[in-house]
Amino acid sequence: MILTIDVGNTHIVIGCIGDDGIVLKERIYTDDKKTAAEYAINMKILFDLYGVDAKEIRGGIISSSVPPVTAAVRQAAEKLIGQKMLVVGPGIKTGLDIKIDDPGQLGPDLVVGAVAGIARYGAPLIMVDMGTATTVMVVNEKRQVIGGMILPGVRVSLEGLSIHTSHLPKISIEPPKKLIGSNTIDCMKSGILYGSAACIDGIAARVREELKNPQVPIVATGGLAKCIIPYCKEQITIDDELLLTGLKLIYDRNQR
Repeated sequence: MILTIDVGNTHIVIGCIGDDGIVLKERIYTDDKKTAAEYAINMKILFDLYGVDAKEIRGGIISSSVPPVTAAVRQAAEKLIGQKMLVVGPGIKTGLDIKIDDPGQLGPDLVVGAVAGIARYGAPLIMVDMGTATTVMVVNEKRQVIGGMILPGVRVSLEGLSIHTSHLPKISIEPPKKLIGSNTIDCMKSGILYGSAACIDGIAARVREELKNPQVPIVATGGLAKCIIPYCKEQITIDDELLLTGLKLIYDRNQR
C-alpha cells in the first residue's frame, strides 16, 4: 500500500492506494501553524477510521503547493509509516514533457494532475482543477503540456464579493431556486454557480478553437468541481481521484 498526500492552499488530500485501488481518501485543513506531531495525529485518526494499518504501507509520496507546510507533513508521514516519503520536485522522474517558458514554474499539483490525466484520458486534453484557485492546463496531441490559465477560485471570488461590498452577505455555495434570482441571496448563488460554469465553458471553447480541435476532452478535479461542473454545458468528466492516481504513477516510476 502507498501513502499519497497532496498539500493544497486550503486542504490536504490524504490517500492510501492498495493493489485493488484507493482504500482511503480524505481532506484535512492546511494549517502552517500545525506541528509534525499534530499532522501525524490527524493522519493516525484517518488510518484508524478506515482500518488502515500503517505497517502495511511500504512507501509514500507528497506533492505540495504550500512550501511552509511541506516539511511538517513529510515528517508526520514518515513518523507514522516508518518509511521515507518522496516529494514531487527536482530530481523526481515524472515522464512529463513540459513545453512552457519555464518548466520549473509548473506547480507540483499541476505536474501530478497532468501525469494522471494523460495516463487516464490520453491527449490532447484540457484539465480543470477547481480549488482555492481555478487552474486550466492544456496538453496537446503530442502529449506535451503547453500552458493554461489561472483564475480566482469560486470561494475566493465569492468571499471577495462579500468583503468588498457593503450590502452583500456571506453565503454558501449551493444551487439557487432558479437561474434568474428574485432576491439578493439567490442572485448571488446564481451568479457564482452559473457564472463559474459559463467561464469554464467559455475557456474550453476558446482552447479547442486555438488547438483547432473541437473534440478535445475535458476533465475536472478539485474540491469545488462537483459544485460547478454539473452546471456547465460542455461535457466534462469529474475525476476526484486524479491527483492521488498521479502521485501513485510518479511513485512507481521512481521505484524502477
